[in-house]
Amino acid sequence: MSADTPADPPNYKDTLFLPKTDFPMRAGLPRREPEWLARWEAMGIYDRLRAKQGRTPFVLHDGPPYANGHLHIGTGLNKILKDFVVRSQQMLGFDSRYVPGWDCHGLPIEWKIEEQYRARGKNKDEVPVNELRAECRRFAEGWIEIQREEFKRLGVIGKWDDPYLTMSFESEAVIAEEFIKFVMNGSLYQGSKPVMWSVVEKTALAEAEIEYHDHRSHTVWVKFPVCSVVAEGNQSIEPLDRSDVIIWTTTPWTIPSNQAIAYSKAIKYGLYKVTDTPEGNWARTGDRYILADKLAENVLDAARVTGFQRVCDVNPSQLRAVEHPFAALDPYWSTMTDRKVDPAKMRPMLEADFVSDDAGTGFVHCAPSHGADDYELFVKNRLTHRLTHNVLEDGSFRPDLPFFGGLFTYDHEGKEGKANRAVIDKLAEAGKLI
Repeated sequence: MSADTPADPPNYKDTLFLPKTDFPMRAGLPRREPEWLARWEAMGIYDRLRAKQGRTPFVLHDGPPYANGHLHIGTGLNKILKDFVVRSQQMLGFDSRYVPGWDCHGLPIEWKIEEQYRARGKNKDEVPVNELRAECRRFAEGWIEIQREEFKRLGVIGKWDDPYLTMSFESEAVIAEEFIKFVMNGSLYQGSKPVMWSVVEKTALAEAEIEYHDHRSHTVWVKFPVCSVVAEGNQSIEPLDRSDVIIWTTTPWTIPSNQAIAYSKAIKYGLYKVTDTPEGNWARTGDRYILADKLAENVLDAARVTGFQRVCDVNPSQLRAVEHPFAALDPYWSTMTDRKVDPAKMRPMLEADFVSDDAGTGFVHCAPSHGADDYELFVKNRLTHRLTHNVLEDGSFRPDLPFFGGLFTYDHEGKEGKANRAVIDKLAEAGKLI
């Protein structure tokens, strides 16, 4: 080599003195992680961690997932975070136990079976109930096995060989045993209350299963004639005796189930007399409406009233009761029976803290069979005997309900039925819309 030929650059790696290890240069996690999990399972690591006696137990009570499909990011994150808790408590010296389980009942599983039925052109309502339940059980059993392996693949340590299942006969026996205790000690009673309901599935829904979307609703302002007034001081009851309490609602189909009107003692109310309206208007000259003062002008403007005057203050506690707007059309809703007043058919005025003057009229029409707030108000006033059972599980009015029997509030596809429009038309016929 001549003196002019440049030397090769030094290999700096050869100049470093690094420790020698057996660790591979690449972690190879996709291959090695399953090997670690298999080794832990072969070791029976969950049971080996239980071997040392005398440690203080730490038990994680875990809400079970539905056995109705592959794991998603929510269920995965849920179990991974709980695994952090279990492992950290074990390392802190506790006997940290985790017994996994599955919820094998309810709408999510039934819905999957119904999807299979629809794909085959099969109607769920025509399938014997025992056959449907057996198919749901088989479906859940299959997904338990799939989800168990998926949870193991996430590295979650638990008693996977002996989970609890809500559909196991042992679990069902315990549930029945606890239920019988309520029966025997007198804690159980039969009653009615409004619940979230799917007319498509004909089953109750949990709040967590409800999704809310923007919706354009039918809106009506309805007259409820005052039918019982009590005098206050020297004030004459004559102006109130020929007046109407006005309510505003976006669910006209609940009007047939009305049982009361709610007001707030924190709101100021007045009696308003209509003095001028266009020809053919629903709100007519001479009508007298009881409204929240803050909302009266907006209501009368919506009713196309061109002239009105405020007659006097109104204390809603003076108004003992109102009559149903359909009372003049059918005895079913009338307070008059054989020329006698039937108090059970009067709609009482009830004070409630959920009534506001932010919108509407300052009064709320109460259908305790359809609204949670209304129901609680009726419980408070010991009026739950007045709950109606007008709407059947398929979303239709019961067949014998006057005017509306058989009409659907929402149909089997979850679409609006004919009930809303029919109720609005009947209110117009009765002259009770403004």
